[in-house]
Amino acid sequence: MYSGDAALFAAYKIVLTTIPIILALMVVMCLIRAVKGPKIADRIVAVNMMGTLIMVIIGILAILMNEGYLVDICIIYAMISFLAVTLLTKVYMGVYAEKKKNREAKKTKEVSK
Repeated sequence: MYSGDAALFAAYKIVLTTIPIILALMVVMCLIRAVKGPKIADRIVAVNMMGTLIMVIIGILAILMNEGYLVDICIIYAMISFLAVTLLTKVYMGVYAEKKKNREAKKTKEVSK
């Protein structure tokens, strides 16, 4: 092994250590958006983004720690995240349809008076 490999390995280790920290800060910002978001759609997108960032962090840790089982955990987390976002979207669509129906019913009552 020549010195170029050692320097490259050290650079990869630094990058693979700092990127999860940056991504963790981004997860915190997404959590703030999910709690604070003015609209439900913003919250759903924030939850989806959090899931994606967590999967990237797990993938980077799998490379950094050289552990194959973390990739399996990442795939399982991807499926759970997808189902959670799909469920949240379905609930939001139902709430939106009900509000729209109530608005239309209220509008027809005002017109008939």
